[in-house]
Formats: sequence, C-alpha cells, structure tokens
Amino acid sequence: MVFVYYLFFGVFGTIIATFIPGLLNMYSAKISRTQGKKSAFLFATGVSIAIGVLTTIALVFARFLDKNPEVISILQKVALGIFISITIYFFFIAKDVKKAPVKEVSYSKSNLFFKGFVLSIINLLPIPYWVYISITFTSFNWFSFTQLSVISTVIGSVIGAFVVMSGYIWFFRSKENQKNVNLNMNYLIGAATAIISVLTLFKIIRTMQW
Repeated sequence: MVFVYYLFFGVFGTIIATFIPGLLNMYSAKISRTQGKKSAFLFATGVSIAIGVLTTIALVFARFLDKNPEVISILQKVALGIFISITIYFFFIAKDVKKAPVKEVSYSKSNLFFKGFVLSIINLLPIPYWVYISITFTSFNWFSFTQLSVISTVIGSVIGAFVVMSGYIWFFRSKENQKNVNLNMNYLIGAATAIISVLTLFKIIRTMQW
C-alpha cells in the first residue's frame, strides 16, 4: 500500500509539472507528425528515463536539505532571486523574442532515444521542483525519505512523464495557434513563478528574527 501511495505521488507530481506545453512535449508531437508514432515513443522513453534520473537526484538532495535546515534558509534567498528573475523574463522579455524558423532535421530511430534522454537531462527544472515538493510534503507528514518512498516516487515520475508525452504524441497534431500557445505559456510560467516568489518571500519574512 505504501508503494502504491508513493507511486501515484510520483505519477501525479510529474503529470502536474509536465502537462503544460513545453519544448520536450511539443518536440515529441513534432516527431510523431513527421517520423511516426514509433519514433516519437522512442524519444519519449528517453525523456522519461532522464526525468527519473533527475527525480532521484532531487530526492537525494532534498533528504540532505531536510536534515540541514540552515542550508534551506540560504537556498530560499537564492531561489527568491531566481524566481523573480524568471518572472520578469517571461512577462516582459520572452514574449518579444522572435524565433528564427527551424530547419526540419530527421534523426534515425536509434538516435531518438539518446536525443530524448540528453535533451531531458540538461533540463534541470525537475530537480528544484521535486526538492520543493518533497520537502513541503514532508513538513505535512505526507512524504518520507525512505528507500521505498524514493524508489516508488522515481518509478512514478517515469510513468507520469511517459503518460504526458504519450498524450502529446497521440492528440497534439495541429500546428495552428502554436504562436499563441507559446505566448500563453510565457504568461502562465511567469504567473506561476510570481506566485512562488511571493510564497518564498513570505516564508523568508516569517523566519526572520526581528
């Protein structure tokens, strides 16, 4: 029962983090459109396994932080600066950037798995996401850093990532409104980081000694 709980924790945690249109999701849909579903699923498998690796790193790091609260205090201040910078970027800069047309490149099926893994592994966002989620849930006694919970959550994160990628491969077909999607995503990410910035600032103020 504990395994199932943490398995679903990993699945839904990853789905929430990855269901919005992003580089890897859209690229998997593009591969499906241009090279077929089998090629796209190879790419998605590489992405999902890489997310599992990043989730493992995040949970190990979070376990260390959970035992060293003084480090969390320092990281909160650093994170506040990062989140504010990201908010400013996505609200005021990203929407004005015009992308040059990208030339279509076909990759062999044997390379798609590796390409998916590499593109996903260099995207380090799952690390701060899972660190924040796991530590927050631990404070409510909804998560524990046991070997079983970590393994279950990692397996769940791989499954969740593959489910999301599969959804894009099967259903996201149209090239229309892609510009609007990108623009809306900029505002959505900016709003999310703005909320996180406010919450982080509130936490810092609460922990300050007056």
